[in-house]
Amino acid sequence: MTKETNLKSMNDLVALCKQRGFIFQSSEVYGGFGGCWDYGPLGVELKLNIKERWWKGMTLREDVVGLDSSILMHPSVWQASGHIEGFSDPLVDCKNCKERFRADQIDLALPCPKCGSKGSLTEPRDFNLMFKTQVGPVETTASIAYLRPETAQGIFVNFLNVQSTMRKKLPFGIAQIGKAFRNEITPGNFIFRTREFEQMEMQYFVKPGSQKDAMEAWKEIRWNWHLANGLRPEKLRWAPHPADKLAHYADAAVDIEYEFPIGWGEMEGIHSRTDFDLTEHQKLSGKKLEYVDQADGNKKYIPYVVETSVGCDRSLLAVMCDAYRVENQGDAETERTVFRFHPALAPIKAAVMPLMKKPELEEIAMKIFSEIQTRYRSEYDTAGSIGKRYRRQDEIGTPYCITVDYDSISDQSVTIRNRDSMKQERIHRDQIMNYLLNNFKF
Repeated sequence: MTKETNLKSMNDLVALCKQRGFIFQSSEVYGGFGGCWDYGPLGVELKLNIKERWWKGMTLREDVVGLDSSILMHPSVWQASGHIEGFSDPLVDCKNCKERFRADQIDLALPCPKCGSKGSLTEPRDFNLMFKTQVGPVETTASIAYLRPETAQGIFVNFLNVQSTMRKKLPFGIAQIGKAFRNEITPGNFIFRTREFEQMEMQYFVKPGSQKDAMEAWKEIRWNWHLANGLRPEKLRWAPHPADKLAHYADAAVDIEYEFPIGWGEMEGIHSRTDFDLTEHQKLSGKKLEYVDQADGNKKYIPYVVETSVGCDRSLLAVMCDAYRVENQGDAETERTVFRFHPALAPIKAAVMPLMKKPELEEIAMKIFSEIQTRYRSEYDTAGSIGKRYRRQDEIGTPYCITVDYDSISDQSVTIRNRDSMKQERIHRDQIMNYLLNNFKF
């Protein structure tokens, strides 16, 4: 009987990600750059698959449309949203080792967590998390701009543009995938907390008073999306925000948390943001951002908003942690590490392998590979024994391996191996595409 163990340490995942081309330390040749990571050939495919699943799940419906707003926006956007004045974390420094810490994550009465010096920590002070930059050739106060710390504000300032051009009636949503930047004091835990990250957000505009029902509906939709990606339900939980801990713009909020090797961590937030954002932008800009409700006698009001915001990088991290398995650990003959990715998310859908590097086998295998590659991201693998190639494909989560052997020359059949069960079956090469189509229905 096969014995399985789950991912126990984030270090094991980091090592495998580098070894197999998923994720690399940013600027590694220069010693790395803290809180930043590069997605390699397999990582970028996995990330694209996650984004595509989210995008289709959110926008292939009548009441949600898409947007791609600019990363750089007018500084007044961040003044209205409260980010310039209130988007900060409490920061303390160690006067001895010069290390910096978030004051809300350490005990200020104890010695420095890094060097052990007693009484060396400074008094907490607010540290704004936004990255400040300059726009234009001359550095002046008027040229100050910020890298956006969230994608939501790009949606809010485009509310009327989208509503009027797409002729949308409430309730409707605007979805967006994009980069955001936060100058985190203590980034870490691999890609869980980084300074540059990607958000997948949707702001759903509703009539005031209906936000509770809308929030409940979106909670169910978003929970089911994570389950549909293959995450085990026992690894997910709801984490409601207590009333005294709500953000200033919210009247209700709840997170979906995943049990990472580092413990439970937020992966997605579903928030009832009230009418705060649109109201503040209307005040500061002087532009009316009201909705004219033709179904209610042309009544004018500012909509309430229900937000769903999931970190693309954290979602990817959860998918990798959840799919990681080590089977028969310690047994030299049967041990294998495998990513049990949902087939829709697997970076490589199929690998084609000639049993040996012989021209007569490679000719058939290359033709099969060329056919599959027109529809599915695939690999052509000839390096090493067939057993080692199977193990390599297991480690990157490839659902199916297709092997061409000498019988393939005479009977035009191939062997298809299933990643999870390791069972093999023989099919005619003309049936390969139908086989994959039937097994990649998602």
